[in-house]
Amino acid sequence: MSQVIEGHSHTRDLVESCDVCIVGSGAGGAVLAAGLTERGLDVVVLEAGGAFTSADFDLDESKAYSRFYQGRGTQATDDLAFSLLQGRSVGGSTTINWTTCYRTPDRILAHWAEHHGVEGVDSASMRPHFEAVEERLNIHDWPEELVNANNRVVLRGCRELGWEAHTLRRNVKGCANSGYCGVGCPVNGKQAMHRTYLPDALAGGARIYADVSAKAITWSGRRATGVDAEVLDRRSGRPNGIRVRVDAKVVVSSAGALHGPALLLRSGLDAGGKVGKRTMIHPVCAVTAVYPDPIRPWAGAPQSAASHQFVDRGEGKVGFFIETPPIQPMLGATGPKAFGEDMVAFMRHLENASTTLALCVDGLLPEDDGGVVTLRADGRPSLNYPTRPFLIEAIREAHMRMAELHVAAGATMISTLHATPTALAPDAIGTLADLPYGALEHTMFSAHLMGGCTMGTVVDSTHRFAEMDNLFVVDGSVFPSSLGVNPSETIYALARRATSFVADGVS
Repeated sequence: MSQVIEGHSHTRDLVESCDVCIVGSGAGGAVLAAGLTERGLDVVVLEAGGAFTSADFDLDESKAYSRFYQGRGTQATDDLAFSLLQGRSVGGSTTINWTTCYRTPDRILAHWAEHHGVEGVDSASMRPHFEAVEERLNIHDWPEELVNANNRVVLRGCRELGWEAHTLRRNVKGCANSGYCGVGCPVNGKQAMHRTYLPDALAGGARIYADVSAKAITWSGRRATGVDAEVLDRRSGRPNGIRVRVDAKVVVSSAGALHGPALLLRSGLDAGGKVGKRTMIHPVCAVTAVYPDPIRPWAGAPQSAASHQFVDRGEGKVGFFIETPPIQPMLGATGPKAFGEDMVAFMRHLENASTTLALCVDGLLPEDDGGVVTLRADGRPSLNYPTRPFLIEAIREAHMRMAELHVAAGATMISTLHATPTALAPDAIGTLADLPYGALEHTMFSAHLMGGCTMGTVVDSTHRFAEMDNLFVVDGSVFPSSLGVNPSETIYALARRATSFVADGVS
């Protein structure tokens, strides 16, 4: 992407002007930028991360997490109970996600309309947007014959138990089936934003500034006037002293569910105290099992099978869905709360290990309002996400059901990643109910950060910010609840839908 302007090229302060300034180049910002330039609008995109190509994606975990992830891979909730994985580069999280694509479930769209007053985001209205992004990103079912041993565990275990299971759809073309999607695709098989919608935007005349971090939205009265930003040194991640100002007719936050609310709060825009509220994360817990035959969980499409058997557990219960992550050595080593001999023992079994994830569907119960994003003293986002009793109940149930799945699939040992290492024989998994569950009791994380600028409160159904006439939010932060599916395709489709609203805001 030679037209991307990188931070090291700046030698002095810069002032830009445009029709629309978009902060963030991920799933929301990229699709929006392409749609706006197609309409003939002048677009500037600001991205705090660096610009990388397939040559930079060398499958080296020791470099990838510090280069391509927010917080150099160490981002977490305030209490450190949940690790928070987000991409940080031109293309956002789409450069390092695992390519799983789902349309938004109809039941979630209906919930948003009924409980949050969202209008025009029903199944029929969204269908053309889903179809368009599916075509552009080559989203198709992954053939079952290509499902790797790691994901076959889910299919085999669920079918043995009579549970629902299915293969997944992925946004890939010419996929090498390497399994290293999480550290960037070296063969350009992943149809991420830096390979698709951002080149479309560049072809339409957009300027993308990499290594440029937005500090505040400038505004007067009810109108945004632009964005103040600073250039970052890519190696250190710190400001290098060079400033960037963008004067714009319309400003869009597409910075995600942590950094988007933080940007608004730094700008003195809180929508009556609602910005940062209702932040959802699909809280994730994991169970690892050892099998008699090699699994090699680092190889093959990272996610290609799933089960939604427990996604709706009935009134008063938090549902969850089951997927399988890739386990490369460094990523695998971050899972167990183990040291010394315990860690050696865990890693010794890696070739024969399979891990399943349960992603809890937060934000649907009336009493579940998720977490809250606030600002740290230095202006960075902080997420307080309490592990409430109804979530703890779901996590305990998820552990038990995943252990049952592994036993049905033929596992010989089950491990739950608790603070005190736990390894159980197949006939002992009933004791899982007696283990402690909750914050810091076992490994938990999230790669699906949603909400914080929700439709119906912070923005209206056209993505327009409540307190401004020409400020929009277009990314996963507008979700009023979590989805119960991986969120990337929902963000793509909502961004395409938002294009006409944002374009109408240019006057």
